[in-house]
This record gives sequence, structure tokens and C-alpha cells, in this order.
Amino acid sequence: MLREVMEAMEVLESAQVCGAEVADWLRSCGVETVEVTRVQGEQGATDFIKARIPAKQATGPTLGIIGRLGGVGARPEYLGLVSDADGAIVALACAAKLARMAKKGDLFPGDVIITTHICPNAPVIPHEPTPFMGSPVDMATMNRYEVDPAMDAILSVDATKGNWVINRRGFAITPTVKEGYILRVSEDLLSIMRNVTGEPPAVVPITTQDITPYGNGIYHLNSIMQPATATSAPVVGVATTAAIPVAGCATGANQIVDLEMAARFCIEVAKAFTAGRCKFYDEEEFLRLVSLYGSMRHLQTLGRKSL
Repeated sequence: MLREVMEAMEVLESAQVCGAEVADWLRSCGVETVEVTRVQGEQGATDFIKARIPAKQATGPTLGIIGRLGGVGARPEYLGLVSDADGAIVALACAAKLARMAKKGDLFPGDVIITTHICPNAPVIPHEPTPFMGSPVDMATMNRYEVDPAMDAILSVDATKGNWVINRRGFAITPTVKEGYILRVSEDLLSIMRNVTGEPPAVVPITTQDITPYGNGIYHLNSIMQPATATSAPVVGVATTAAIPVAGCATGANQIVDLEMAARFCIEVAKAFTAGRCKFYDEEEFLRLVSLYGSMRHLQTLGRKSL
């Protein structure tokens, strides 16, 4: 998938890039259904992109691939693609690849919906141990446009390099999160990851804080699990990682080979999940957890109001 990754980076690395330009590129790759929605926020505007790759006969479940990020650029402070652009690069590369596969006759049993947003001049915000990229719009707005109710399971792709808890080059996955529960890591996804990388899989150690919504004043590793606050579908993060903390606003930090592997992983998951050969979680075990310990959906909210 180097071709698709490189093309996505070429399209995105522009001070004038917008949703319409990205949509035109996706259509040239064969994506027939692309929606672009410009949303104005307090710190500027961004263009949300939604692409749907239809199934052959729609007999299987629908997979969502969300490219999570604050922005693809931090202009005028930093020129070029920032590290945080990884999520958009991978998601858009997946849309292009899936469309090209469909044109060649490889249609999946279920739909694949790809969403992300395009902002070349997003703000930079303080965060430890490295600065983060902010966004012109708030997280609730991002979830509203990126989390589609038709998604039966979600891969949330996000640059996850500004930390000391997952320190290796490449990509890693998170445990499955569903309705406030952090569940065991999917064995099916670990198996696919081993096949894609040819190496032992890596897992991001997320915490309860990370699966709560932004805006509650609690520290978050990053926004990779924020889609899980807006859906009952199982969500797994696909994190592009580094051996040392790298700021989200750092330029020259998008590792093409790592992005290709992460995108190839998403494609392989799409093949298996829509065909019913990949589970994000054990349904019976989840129901038993809820019966024993109750609902954890309150973790998907901003919590109780202060007395």
C-alpha cells in the first residue's frame, strides 16, 4: 500500500488542502460515495470526509475506519505535514486501496465506511510529555461527523507517539473498548497483526481515563479512544508509534513504512471482519460482565455534576 500512502501524503501536504480536493482524489481512485462537510469552530474550520465502499451483496457487518487527528498541519507555526496527520493518511489510503480493489473485482461481504477530517492550520496545545495538536472543533463535534451509526465495529487510527508507555517504532493496537468497558485484546486482531508485521504484536496500555470524553479535566493519553464515547459498537485503536516521545506538531515525522503497515492491517481487518472471520470481542463474556457488574456507560459521559 505504499502507493496509496504516498499519494495521500502528497495530497495532504499543502497549505491550501481542503475536503473537496481530497474528495476529488478519492473519486479518481474509484470511490463513488464521498461526502464533504465543512464545519466552523471557535478556532477555525475543518472539512469532514466520509467515504463508503459498498459491499458485494451486503451480507456481512460494516466496519468503520476513523482517521483521528487534530489537524494535518499546524500552519503558520509549522510548515508541512505534522506527525498528527498519521490518522488521516492511513484512513484515506485505506479508502483509495479499497476502491481500487473493488474495481478489480475484490468486493467485501460488508460495507466499509472511512471518515476523517482535513485541517491544514490546526492549533497546537500544551500536553506532557510533548505538545499535542488541537482542533478547530470540539470532540463532540468530531465524533458526530466521524462515528457513523452504521459502523458495527470501529478501528480508530491515531498517531500515538507523545508518551513513554508505548515506545517502539511501527504501530500497536489497543484492547477493545465497548460501552465503558476495557475488554481483553482481540485474539483475532493480534493474529492479523502478526501476519501483517511478521513480528510479535504490540499493545497500547490504555486506562479508564483514556476512554472518558475529552472536556472532563482528566488526563488522556491522546484522542485515539474518543470514538468509543459516542457509540455502542466495539472500538479498537490503531496507534502509530515511536521509540521516543514525538510531538504531534512535529514535521518530518510521518514514517511511510509504518503508515503502510498500519493501513495494510486495517485492510486485512476489513476483509476478515466483513466476512465474519474476525471478532473484536466475545459477546457472551461481555454480557456476563454487564450482568455481574452492571453498565459502565456512564464512562461515556462527562460524569456527574459537581455538587
